[in-house]
Amino acid sequence: MKKSRGSNLRFMSVVAFLFVIFILLISCNKSSSIYGTTGSTGSTGGTGGPGPTEVFIQGMTFNPSTITVTAGTSVSWTNKDAISHTVTSDTGLFDSGTLAANGTYSYAFMTEGTFAYHCKIHPTMVASVIVTAAPMSTPGY
Repeated sequence: MKKSRGSNLRFMSVVAFLFVIFILLISCNKSSSIYGTTGSTGSTGGTGGPGPTEVFIQGMTFNPSTITVTAGTSVSWTNKDAISHTVTSDTGLFDSGTLAANGTYSYAFMTEGTFAYHCKIHPTMVASVIVTAAPMSTPGY
């Protein structure tokens, strides 16, 4: 009888341990439907990739490495890596400061041109934003 009771106790301990691990795994899994991107940045709505005005910092790269927007558009960067990064203009025009995991930064590009940027912490991480002229509106329409 004593041996059976010890086995039951060990079995229940293993079950309780596995249950705790399961709960921890579920709580760490962030679904995009619960934790969406910040602001109205044109998110792709759950496809996993950046929207048309978004850049993901992921796998020690900027994704996409080149993004094209019209003047007056805000571009948003989200750090998807577990380590910190920056979004820093090569000319000093903008600088996010240090972005921790899941941190975001936005910058509004008001003038045309090509704007190269990098990560201060990891200088091999480079990318650019190409800004084109805003479309002209036709009066009276």
